Amino acid sequence: MVVKIRLARFGRTNSPFYNIVVAHARTARNSRPLEVIGTYDPIPKKDPYDTTGRLHKDIKLDTTRAKYWIGVGAHPTETVWRLLSMVGILPPKHRPGAPSTTAPKGQANEA
Repeated sequence: MVVKIRLARFGRTNSPFYNIVVAHARTARNSRPLEVIGTYDPIPKKDPYDTTGRLHKDIKLDTTRAKYWIGVGAHPTETVWRLLSMVGILPPKHRPGAPSTTAPKGQANEA
């Protein structure tokens, strides 16, 4: 059976909070997972130790367990793939709507 790394929503209305869980692909979103490997809080908060005043989203993850589950074949969802790439576990995935970093076809570097 296929195992997925995905988000399970908790929290209140308009105040989401997610657990990053490992679960069978065909189970319900909030059913009992095989393992909870982290949490994700998408509501930006100000870091009291940051002097620049930037807001950040809180991601707490057990990296060793995430690497283990990916190593044994668990498939992360698109959102979890993005979170794992932010942490540095997976490479960033190409997104179709993202701007490219290469020059357009007509403008070649002439040296």
